[in-house]
This record gives sequence, C-alpha cells and structure tokens, in this order.
Amino acid sequence: MHPEIHWNTGNAGRTCLAAGAVLHLIEPLGFSLDERQVKRAGLDYWEHVDVRVWADWRAFENELPTLGDPYFFSTKATQSFWDAPLGGPENVVLVFGRETGGLPADLHERYRERFVTMPILSPRVRSLNLSTSVAIAVYETLRQRRANASAP
Repeated sequence: MHPEIHWNTGNAGRTCLAAGAVLHLIEPLGFSLDERQVKRAGLDYWEHVDVRVWADWRAFENELPTLGDPYFFSTKATQSFWDAPLGGPENVVLVFGRETGGLPADLHERYRERFVTMPILSPRVRSLNLSTSVAIAVYETLRQRRANASAP
C-alpha cells in the first residue's frame, strides 16, 4: 500500500513471480512503474510479474473478499506472523504499508485481529526493509502450505 521506493517494488515483484503470487500495488505510488529502476530491481523478470494496480485502498478493499484472507504486517502488531494461519486452504493477501510510515491508523483499528509482526530480536533495529519483509512473509506462507499439504 503506497510504496515509495522503486527498488523495493521491483524486488517484491521478483519474489512474487518466483512464488507464483500476484503483486498488488495500491496508489498513490512514490514512483512510476515505467521507471528503469523498478525494472532493474525486477531484472528481466519484471515483464512476467503479475502486477495489479489499484486506484486507492477503497477499490482494493472492495475486491478483498474475492482475493483472500488479509494479513496486515506492522511493527506495532503483537501477534507473530509465525502464529498466523498463512498456509491454510484459502488464499491469503499479505498487506504491507509504505516504507516510511507503514499502514494507516484506521486500518490498525478496523483489522486489529488481522495484524501480525515479524520478530526483531535486536533493540537497535526498528524494522526490516520492505522487500525483505515481503520475501520472508511470502516464503513463510509457502512453508506453511507445504507443511499443511503433507499433514495427515
């Protein structure tokens, strides 16, 4: 939601392609998707990324029930994403905020039960890079799905 740094978006797009996921971008964006830096971060994969751009949060939220169960990532959340059922039978939508401000306060209120965080063990680190967080969350989702598929 409202990404600001083109390299993060390019990296997130490459991760989504590798995992077979869709990259949803909610405007406004802090850059143009035509910028060479986005394509450079996505390397020669960018043309293959399934990117869907939404005019605003409301347009995305209206379609959210058809996309999957949302999980919102925030350093302010108390539930670990390890404890969230990301690998269940339903599709999930991993929602991340902008690099400098995260997700808006009204979403924290409305979706409080759906907010998760990534453990950060060092008190010197406030947060992880956005594209790093996307990659960790996407691959945790794949790990959980694999574990659930092989469960008796």
